[in-house]
Amino acid sequence: MLHVDTFFMAKPILLAVDDDVSVLEAVVQDLRRNYGQKYRILRAASGHAALDICRQLKERNDVVALFLSDQRMPGMTGVDFLEAAIPLFPDAKRVLLTAYADTEAAIRAINSARIHYYLNKPWDPPEEKLYPVLDDLLAAWNDGLKPTYDGLQLISARWGAGDHEIRNFLSRNRIAYKWLDPEKNPESLQLLCDRGIDDGKLPVVLFPDGSCLIQPSTTELAGRVGLRTQAKEDSYDVVIVGAGPAGLAAAVYGGSEGLRTLVIDSLAPGGQAGSSSKIENYLGFSQGIRGDDLAKQAFIQATNLGAEFLTQRVCSIQSDNGYHVVKLADGRAVSCRVCIIATGVDYCRLDIPGETQFSGAGLFYGAAMTEGASCANQEVYIVGGANSAGQAAMYFSRSATHVRMLVRGPSLERSMSRYLIDQISGTGNISVETHTELKELKGNERLQEVVLQTPDGLETRPATSVFVFIGAAPKTDWLPDTVARDPKGFVLAGPDLKTKAANLWKADRDPYLLETTVPGIFVAGDVRFGSVKRVASSVGEGSIAIQFVHQYLATL
Repeated sequence: MLHVDTFFMAKPILLAVDDDVSVLEAVVQDLRRNYGQKYRILRAASGHAALDICRQLKERNDVVALFLSDQRMPGMTGVDFLEAAIPLFPDAKRVLLTAYADTEAAIRAINSARIHYYLNKPWDPPEEKLYPVLDDLLAAWNDGLKPTYDGLQLISARWGAGDHEIRNFLSRNRIAYKWLDPEKNPESLQLLCDRGIDDGKLPVVLFPDGSCLIQPSTTELAGRVGLRTQAKEDSYDVVIVGAGPAGLAAAVYGGSEGLRTLVIDSLAPGGQAGSSSKIENYLGFSQGIRGDDLAKQAFIQATNLGAEFLTQRVCSIQSDNGYHVVKLADGRAVSCRVCIIATGVDYCRLDIPGETQFSGAGLFYGAAMTEGASCANQEVYIVGGANSAGQAAMYFSRSATHVRMLVRGPSLERSMSRYLIDQISGTGNISVETHTELKELKGNERLQEVVLQTPDGLETRPATSVFVFIGAAPKTDWLPDTVARDPKGFVLAGPDLKTKAANLWKADRDPYLLETTVPGIFVAGDVRFGSVKRVASSVGEGSIAIQFVHQYLATL
């Protein structure tokens, strides 16, 4: 599976062959004048020399588009050379240069040596007698071109440990890569063998420079693909933990207003919204926008305005004397005057038999964009009835044979926007099964069956792909106890502190609207208690958080 729109390759080659130096020079000059911008022009003074060049090009994985060879050469004729070159570059176009007396031999060679064309010498003027012929041949060659991919390659078994994590990381960060599953791409095993890599230690990431990473962590991989994993400075005005819509908005406004701003996220810009296949209710995008496109534009905007991004996991925050120290998973730390918690939420877990065993091996939380191509022509199950589940159902419906939505309640009305409900009801290969719950996952090395609780009782069905979009869990266990949260882990802030955590607010002023129980630590977006779980509201909170940051800094 190819996850890249641009192929990386050197210019294709045109190889001219003639033992007459003056004729060869004339051929090369004519070729350079008309084709030098798109092709590399090489020369050889004999058939044997030309074959040696071809072997070297083959070893370097270069590509030859066209051979242009004289017929009468000592030691090896042009026909003999063109025949010998076929095994090395079978797709290259083959043109024979002949004197008028050799025309009949050239015509016979079109059949015997599979020569594509012959040209009589001299070909002057080339605009009339050379270029039109070569233009047609090169156009035909380009139409059939299968360029050699020379970028990052990931070798991993789809259901293997670490496969989904690495593919999701690369996809979410918009890193171009080619995915080779040994089951579908047996040639990938030879790539491993050539490098002396044990094929039992997947996933393996191969880089264009010949180096590799074996079973890498996402932090290791981030450093190799050019993402920043170490902060430029030791101290910042604002550190934003989380690069979802709230964190990205805070980064844009923090950077634009001159604050030294650092954004830290362990995965990629966009948060949960970044994995959405289409957001249709965000202001200003009448045709909707993909979540990763929105995240990309926000990331570029924030970077242009001076914000710095770091791919790392935050382990803890410690506060002392008006400073906050943010500790990272690699043992490093950065300090700041203000910290903004914008970590968003994650999908709740099912807590059913088979969940741990098949996570990443048929069971996925979110991840519709990453796994979409892998589920083509398959039946897909989606658990959940909110907007994220509806967006995923519409996305999978384009390629899956059937999409089954499992909804615990009586309908989609309570939790899903009307526009999505209408789209789903109008899509023939989506069915909504209400009063239905997923109870168990079964299989061997990968998911093979699901057990459902339906209105008619327990039912076992074959299944290979289940995507879960249920509830929201804030994942805030890493925060210190001094940052108050509700029983579910959502962070308390502003007016809610008076009613739910009044004993923890120690300052002699009222907290700012988005300020937590620790002065100088703010919260924005879905992770905040009582927030509206919409992209627009998260962006709004992230932007106004910077206003309170200025007010707080003015008091120091």
